[in-house]
Amino acid sequence: MTTEQLQNDRFLRALLREPVDRTPVWMMRQAGRYLPEYREVRGKAGDFMSLCGAPELACEVTLQPLRRFPLDAAILFSDILTVPHAMGLGLYFEAGEGPRFERPVRNARDIEQMPLPDPEDELGYVMDAVRLIRRELAGKVPLIGFAGSPWTVATYAVEGGSSKTFGIIKRMLYDEPALLHSLLDKLTTATTNYLNAQIAAGAQAVMVFDTWGGALAPAAYREFSLAYMTRIVDNLEREADGRRIPVVLFTKNAGIRLREMVDSGCDALGVDWTTDLALARSWTEDRVALQGNLDPSVLYASPGVIRAEVGRVLASYGHGEGHVFNLGHGIHPDVPPEHAAAMVAAVHELSPQYHATG
Repeated sequence: MTTEQLQNDRFLRALLREPVDRTPVWMMRQAGRYLPEYREVRGKAGDFMSLCGAPELACEVTLQPLRRFPLDAAILFSDILTVPHAMGLGLYFEAGEGPRFERPVRNARDIEQMPLPDPEDELGYVMDAVRLIRRELAGKVPLIGFAGSPWTVATYAVEGGSSKTFGIIKRMLYDEPALLHSLLDKLTTATTNYLNAQIAAGAQAVMVFDTWGGALAPAAYREFSLAYMTRIVDNLEREADGRRIPVVLFTKNAGIRLREMVDSGCDALGVDWTTDLALARSWTEDRVALQGNLDPSVLYASPGVIRAEVGRVLASYGHGEGHVFNLGHGIHPDVPPEHAAAMVAAVHELSPQYHATG
């Protein structure tokens, strides 16, 4: 693993609530379909999983947004479903329907047959991509590794793909909770191993995406989602190259649950656009950094409006350290790249006033 000096560690310092001169900024899904150069590379790869599985191509699309925008972090180009795919569920993508699994998990035997993948074997292509990206970044900005939360990954594994009602997994949750816990337990072990391998390969921060945690009732969220994310946090390597490895948890539609997420031991919480950052900061009592939370649809608006809305988000968090500017979820595929540039420029222009060193 490369141990170069970081030229820009603003993102890592903000996650640890250390002083920065301006609010760092990156975008969820910043390497993706809104960039024409990404679409060109994906066309050459043939399909999404072929792109994920080729370290050189994954590296290329990871670096593309950094060539366009002065961002403060790169995020590994991969997918949250690489782990269940490596556990033998047969991931494929159906046109117009998103990810699907050939062998969904429905009973104890299905769970028993799922192997725990070796991150340097079945998921070695991801680790090769991490190492290559770190080398190519050459210390310009830090690299974020990531995984899906056990609950979110389980929804796809049990439903067999995307779902609007989560009928199959919620029936399992309420009728056969022990069965679901056995699946979540195995996914938690696999995810912890996967993230630790990313850290060993060179990831300088890691993020857990709990896309569907907000679909759970409060008690179910604590038992079937937050408890397993907390276990992951407890078992991650938290230092490499003499620096702390910050951990970010993001539950979409978390809202008031942010108050409980603080106790997970993470360094930062992602906040979607439906929760005011001032409220989130009050609920979390400045115990963790906050990441977010511009409504991704703001990027459809004119640059002047984008600037005003960026200002609103910055003012909502207010003065002090511990804010990483981001969208409240992933950038939409049909957003003009120039509008993403306007957002980044606005953060650079407007955020120094909120920092003592700015």
